[in-house]
Amino acid sequence: MSSYILRRLIQSIYVVFGLSILVFGILHITGDPALVILPPNVTAQELADFRQKMGFNDPLYVQYARFLSRAVRGDFGMSFMQTQPALGLVLERLPATAELATAAIAFSVLLAVPAGILAALKKDRVADVVSMLAALLGQSMPAFWLGILLLMVFSVWFDLFPVAGRGSIRHMVLPAITLGSFTAARIARLTRSEMLEVLGQDFVTTARAKGLREWLVVNKHAFRNAIVPVLSVIALEFGSVLGGAVITETIFAWPGVGRLMVEAIFDRDFPVVQAGVLTIAVLLVLLNLVVDLMYAWIDPRIRFT
Repeated sequence: MSSYILRRLIQSIYVVFGLSILVFGILHITGDPALVILPPNVTAQELADFRQKMGFNDPLYVQYARFLSRAVRGDFGMSFMQTQPALGLVLERLPATAELATAAIAFSVLLAVPAGILAALKKDRVADVVSMLAALLGQSMPAFWLGILLLMVFSVWFDLFPVAGRGSIRHMVLPAITLGSFTAARIARLTRSEMLEVLGQDFVTTARAKGLREWLVVNKHAFRNAIVPVLSVIALEFGSVLGGAVITETIFAWPGVGRLMVEAIFDRDFPVVQAGVLTIAVLLVLLNLVVDLMYAWIDPRIRFT
């Protein structure tokens, strides 16, 4: 187990390193941040002096080496626009994004897993058809369209939930539904397919032949064997939700990392974008490692060698 963890950690370092190169390169081909940071009436000499002071005139590999040497120590530099440490700004917004992502995943799991199990138990019946149509609808609607629709109906027309911001549970309902709908649809479809596969196996037939109650057969025998791939998808979806809440946070003015990074991209605030992307990347890598280690606990047949 320890050798497996060490190997995964080494692989994770390579992943984060490669991502840092990708993000750094993409940001630096988008344009000159000096033109955004300085006022429009700045002189050519002042512009040149600023580029020299910030190190923008150095070759890209020199700038990347300087960035990497600081990043490994947790120093991503100062925000160009807010004159605060970039990592501090990201960490300040991270709880809001984690809160929204957790609510979205909780909504997805609580809705999708029972729906998938019910659809598998009622295969080709009304419950199955309705559940899968709802899943298809959830996967078909873009997040920006669903978010605007929910705002119009439940915030503008009926005034049931706040339009924007973060503060109470009521602020979280619509963003969580918007962010979690696509994930719920995917989890429901996967749960159904895995449950159908397990319910058709011999050990489930034997359990039923022994006279065990149906709820015991489903919960203890079928679902426990079907949960491993479902758990994997839930973990991956949590990572996707955590790093992909940009549209939802923008629509609902949710003060999270996604909205911060959108603002930083428009402002070409390189340190904030780099700090945000790499922070999310490290969290996703650690999350995937934790899920892999949970497999052996859920399914004793899985062992790491």
